Amino acid sequence: MATIEKRGESYKIIVSCGYDLDGKQLRRRMVWKPEPGMTKRQIQKELDRQAVLFEEKCRNGQVLEGNIKFAEFAEKWFADYAEKQLRATTVARYQLLMPRINAAIGHIRLDKLQPHHLMEFYNNLAESGVREDTRYCSAVDFKKLLKKRGITKRTFAKEAGVSVYVLDSVTRGANISTTSAHKIVSALGLPLDQVFTPVGDKDTLAVSTILHHHRLISSMLGTAVKWQLIFSNPCSRVVLPKNKRKEAVYLDEEQAAELLAALDKESMQHQVIVKLLLFTGLRRGELCGLEWKDVNFERAIITVRRSSLYLSGKGIFADETKNDTSTRCMKVSDDAIAMLRVWRAEQAKERSLLGDQWQDNDRLFTAWNGTPIRPDVITAWFHRFVTKNNLPPIHVHSLRHTNATLLIAAGTNLTTVAARLGHADTTTTSKIYAHAIKSADQAAAEVLQDILHPVKKQA
Repeated sequence: MATIEKRGESYKIIVSCGYDLDGKQLRRRMVWKPEPGMTKRQIQKELDRQAVLFEEKCRNGQVLEGNIKFAEFAEKWFADYAEKQLRATTVARYQLLMPRINAAIGHIRLDKLQPHHLMEFYNNLAESGVREDTRYCSAVDFKKLLKKRGITKRTFAKEAGVSVYVLDSVTRGANISTTSAHKIVSALGLPLDQVFTPVGDKDTLAVSTILHHHRLISSMLGTAVKWQLIFSNPCSRVVLPKNKRKEAVYLDEEQAAELLAALDKESMQHQVIVKLLLFTGLRRGELCGLEWKDVNFERAIITVRRSSLYLSGKGIFADETKNDTSTRCMKVSDDAIAMLRVWRAEQAKERSLLGDQWQDNDRLFTAWNGTPIRPDVITAWFHRFVTKNNLPPIHVHSLRHTNATLLIAAGTNLTTVAARLGHADTTTTSKIYAHAIKSADQAAAEVLQDILHPVKKQA
């Protein structure tokens, strides 16, 4: 039941909302002021109505105050904002950052959180030994190891207490967590360093990772300002560590030609995947989300409508593209269309051979049984492909960078490049591909020099 206290011309309505973890009673308050000219009876009637409405909001968790602790507010933020407004993959990434954040500032009240609390946290993140996410990759032929022991992957997964997916990752050469690596070697009865190799040699967090923590906290506190729980966002008064912008990793024309030549020894699906990424500049998820109805063979146009993503516990799912401008149509070359025609016919043969085992869907790229391909499977294969063929140390996204760089070098205007890449504006494109723009600008200056100051012919 709400209690009401008269304070001058206003009334304070107080509702008890139980107790916190320390046994302290939680109270929510609001102030209501009558409109001028209201009679005593009207005031009492409206005051009773306001008290009932406020109490109902408190019971439903719709009322918060600045004295709520950051960790409690974070739970509310994820439930009421993030899970409704953000992409599932973004929410999953944010959730991974929360243990460190809550350990540092989760106990602090929102209205007591100051810039110095955040600075101490960021400084701590930069210290040695903070990393808890060391990853391991297989140092042996894991499939051969299980075969030698006469045990199936599924049986071993049960013995080791890991999922079959984790063992698939080990077999593909993908990285796995420290916990999974220890469970596997324990089941094998072998030392860790005989089966796995740690990935990377740094035990400090990258500046970009520290900034990810900051952006998440800032977003949460920005929402707290909008919800009128605090007056200002303390993140706006924090001095952040400087992060050097890394230049996009890409291939030049000769390296791209080497990559295409090396593809001849790979499966047709892998050939088409790499060539299409290189010819279109699609993001990995966009490529995996392509369906045959998105390809207009007559007009040589591909329409990007969705992104295919994977989350542990949720599996593969289709989502919207990264932003509104990422939904786009792009013209492709006749060679690309001819390649897709051949691939569609090849996929039809595979479907026919598998019969009932094939699970029908309209995706261009699938697993062996027709189910949508997992994006990280492409990444793992590409890493092995690059290493095997002694190509420059690039990743799948480098093909997108290569596409854009070659287009700019060929004189394609920035607006067209941005539209093909699905960037919201040319500002994003110019930041990422400053190197290519600079080179194109230099080439343009040389062209002008040749035109305006032609070399005089020898007499």
